[in-house]
Amino acid sequence: MSKHQALVALSRDPIAEKLIFSLKDHALTFGVSLHSIGGQIGNGSYYSERFESSAHLDINQREQLRAIAANFNVDLCFLKPDLIARDIRVLAMDMDSTLINIECIDEIADFTGKKSAVAEITEATMRGEIKDFKESLRRRVALLEGVNAAALESVYRERLRPNPGAAELLAGANERGIYTLLVSGGFTFFTEKLQQQLGFKQTQANTLEIIDGKLTGQVIGDIVDGAAKAAHLDEACARLGCTKANAITMGDGANDLIMMNGSGISIAYQAKPVVKEKADAAFDRVGLDAALLLIS
Repeated sequence: MSKHQALVALSRDPIAEKLIFSLKDHALTFGVSLHSIGGQIGNGSYYSERFESSAHLDINQREQLRAIAANFNVDLCFLKPDLIARDIRVLAMDMDSTLINIECIDEIADFTGKKSAVAEITEATMRGEIKDFKESLRRRVALLEGVNAAALESVYRERLRPNPGAAELLAGANERGIYTLLVSGGFTFFTEKLQQQLGFKQTQANTLEIIDGKLTGQVIGDIVDGAAKAAHLDEACARLGCTKANAITMGDGANDLIMMNGSGISIAYQAKPVVKEKADAAFDRVGLDAALLLIS
C-alpha cells in the first residue's frame, strides 16, 4: 500500500510523454517526486497512467498539476493512500448535470417562460452562493405553480439524456456487485424513470405536488438536500456493513460536498470550481464510466 497519494491520469487519447515529463518536473518544484507505476494502459475507451507521489499534495499543488494536464486534454485524479479498490461497495451519484445533461427544474420552468429566473437561482446554489438548498428549492418550485404535469414527461423524452458513459458505469458497477444509489435534490418523476432505464438499486429525490394535473408549486415531504444525500449514503453503507470510505461519490454542485467528503473516491463531474478543488478526481474530459478505471 502506498504511503502517499496515487495520481491517475485519464484521457480519451494516448497520453503524451511530454505531459508525463511536465507533471514530474512541476512536482519537483514542490519537492515531490512522481514515480510511474505500470506504464500506460488502454481499455478501448480511455487511456490511463498511474503515479505514486513521494509526499502529500495539497489543494493548490493538485490544481497546478490539473492545469498542466488540462493543456494536454487529460484529467487528473488523486487517490487516497489507503484506498483498496476491491473494498469499494457503493456508488452514490447526483442526478442533474452529473448523471444527466440537464437541470430538470430549469427545463420544467421553460414551459412557464421562467427558465432564466429559475436557472439563476440554480446556478447560484450549485456555486455555493446560496447556502440553504431547501430554501433555494422552495423558491424555484414555487415558480412552477400552474405548470401542466405533462411537461415532466416532455422534459424526460425531449431534453433529458444520460451523460456520456452513464450506462456503461452503471452496468460495470452492477456487474461488480457494487450497490448503486441515485441521490438527487431533483424530482422522483425523473429518478424513478432513470432507475428503470439504468438499473440503480435505490433512488432518493423530492416529490412535486400535483393536483388536477397541474404542479402546485409545492414539494411533498422532507426535502433532499446535501445533508440528506449524505445521510442516505450513510444508511446504505450501514445496511451493507461498510462505511462511506467504501463508496465512490459523484457530483457537480456545492450541495454534493457533504456526501462526497470522506468517501473512498470523490469525483467531480463537469463541476463547479469549489467542488473540483475538494474532490479526489475531476472529470472534465472523460465520461462517467472512467470511474471504473479507478477501481480496476
